[in-house]
Amino acid sequence: MSDREIIIPDTMKSVVERAGYAPAVKVGDTLYCAGQVGRTAELEVIRDPEQQFISAWENLAHVLAAGGCSFEDVVEMTTYHVDMSKHMAVFREVKNRVFPRGLCAWTCIGVSELAHPGLLVEIKCVAVRQTSKK
Repeated sequence: MSDREIIIPDTMKSVVERAGYAPAVKVGDTLYCAGQVGRTAELEVIRDPEQQFISAWENLAHVLAAGGCSFEDVVEMTTYHVDMSKHMAVFREVKNRVFPRGLCAWTCIGVSELAHPGLLVEIKCVAVRQTSKK
């Protein structure tokens, strides 16, 4: 079995302490990122939908970077959405700004709620660090 490395960005140490999960686990060149949400460093939910989506992507970027990856290395992504009919257009617009289309397999799932009241999206992914870029 491959060695596993727990990935905890400095900005997420309180998440590990309070919520009891690892933001990511790295096995070989593969990084498995836990779902990231739009919250402040103090773990407060951001209320504005667009700002919450931006924060979720920023939090995911921190996890990827701590694991030696970037959005270019993402091969699979799953997003969980509360009220897709109301917020999906804004989410897609933010996604297309920070994570261009066509770079990974994407599954989008509607849910009735997430871990904390007010959360609208959770983004998780798998990234494979590319050792040589063509």
